[in-house]
Amino acid sequence: MFDFQKLQVYQKALSFNVKLNHILKDRTIDKVYRDQLRRASFSIMLNIAEGTARFTNADRKHFYIISRGSAHECAAILEYLQLIEVTNKDFQTECLNLLEEISKILYSLVKNLSN
Repeated sequence: MFDFQKLQVYQKALSFNVKLNHILKDRTIDKVYRDQLRRASFSIMLNIAEGTARFTNADRKHFYIISRGSAHECAAILEYLQLIEVTNKDFQTECLNLLEEISKILYSLVKNLSN
């Protein structure tokens, strides 16, 4: 098992990607929205994984900051999709709650690496 797989934040990011799976497969949703959401959601996971492989705190911090930014990007995309009625409010709430947890954990990781 890789170190990143042991992290709660990575597991939450993985769960978030699984939750998005049906939206990402929905061909009735504009391709631009799907592709951007796919890239941003994978960025959360992948930057956590890459950050754990780095040797210095500064490098780890850099990747966790990017991951957190991608979580915020996903939140903005999901808000827009709900406003244009592509997703429902319950789905958006579930996703946003998960993204908020991810963001808070990443913030803590970044803050701890700054000390």
